[in-house]
Amino acid sequence: MFDLAVVVDDDPDIALAARLALRHMFERVETLDSPAELLKLLKRENPDAILLDLNFERAKTDGREGLDYLGRIMQIDPDAAVVIITAHGGVSIAVEAIKAGASDFVAKPWSNERLEATVRSAAALRRSRIDTRMERGRASELAQSPETPLLGKSPAMARVRMLIDRAAPTDANVLILGENGTGKEIVAREIHRLSRRADKPMVSIDLGATSETLFESELFGHAKGAFTGAAGERIGRLKAADRSTLFLDEIGNLPLHLQPKLLTALEQRQVVPVGSNKPIPIDVRVIAATNISPEQLADETRFRQDLLFRLNTIEIELPPLRQRRDDIPLLLDHYLRLYERKYDKSERQLPPAVLQALIENDWPGNVRALRHAAERAVIMAEGERYRTDDFPLSRHANAAPAVTTASDTLNLDELEKQMIERALRMHHFNISLAANELGLSRGALYRRMEKHGL
Repeated sequence: MFDLAVVVDDDPDIALAARLALRHMFERVETLDSPAELLKLLKRENPDAILLDLNFERAKTDGREGLDYLGRIMQIDPDAAVVIITAHGGVSIAVEAIKAGASDFVAKPWSNERLEATVRSAAALRRSRIDTRMERGRASELAQSPETPLLGKSPAMARVRMLIDRAAPTDANVLILGENGTGKEIVAREIHRLSRRADKPMVSIDLGATSETLFESELFGHAKGAFTGAAGERIGRLKAADRSTLFLDEIGNLPLHLQPKLLTALEQRQVVPVGSNKPIPIDVRVIAATNISPEQLADETRFRQDLLFRLNTIEIELPPLRQRRDDIPLLLDHYLRLYERKYDKSERQLPPAVLQALIENDWPGNVRALRHAAERAVIMAEGERYRTDDFPLSRHANAAPAVTTASDTLNLDELEKQMIERALRMHHFNISLAANELGLSRGALYRRMEKHGL
């Protein structure tokens, strides 16, 4: 979840609709009716995403006011993730806004799925840009961080370590497969740490969060004046990773029509920045990762096989936590002790019955979910021992009956709130699926969520 989104629109209905659609993704969603208020807010806040309408003055429809404010926003925060709100007829001005620094645009009336995906990508891209800029200062620390070790003594993890040890000293490209939360980036950093390129920081890019319109600029860079708003030359990620390692996260989400451009750069070992005709040589080792299955990768309508062959010289598949349950006690001990130290808590005992319940849990979020569960337990637990209730166990939720709630109350409002909460959790806060589960329209579900403060 991100921290803050700001919606700037003088139409209160539009602002409310955007706030309701985005609030499950952000800790806070602020609505403003003028861009001047936004400039004041930017002096004290750093929003993860900004939704900006282009027209505010009466009878104005050319979008110039919004473009002017966009330029001022980018001067204050060059990393700002600005999503333009426009009418269908304003697509051309929205494209101009993207060239001036906006991340993307949504057209009114929007679908909430489109809005959510666009804003999520913009916020993730902002985070990725900031992380990349800070990469040199924190690369060594991240590579050896005590909070993200590659833990496990199971046969599956022994094989992963063997593959890492064999692959790391070479320059062979590596493809890491695994579900979300299994530790793909940790493996990538370990390979880089043990490689001959370890003296330079690993450069990362999340391709699943990179807007299609910014793909070439992000990966290949751009020349000064390449497009409106390109005030200076920009080095792309491939050049930034020269003589080092480039980590392409979520490679499976790269659209099919963009894959040839990446393949060409890797094959020719050179990049041509946007707005330039001069190729720049690169020496890059590529580690890619994806959570899609090998079967999906083998589908030529989804992923180019020549690019796959370029990436998977060595393939490492990370097992989900449910397939290496023997490692759960070791992981729990590490993370519980880690967070006890972090929050200055006394060391508590983990009774055998509680440990067994944790071992039997399915952990759909894998090691990442276990780590968050350990942190929550350390914060919430009372007494000298941990209890099962201190940990959020997905197995309990999955076992619940489909049409009943574990509540003694007969209050209809409270029962409605519980059912809505349960449907949202069941479908990981996908509004459409939760609404369908409850037999409601999306609008009706939003109104009930507002009513119950969800």
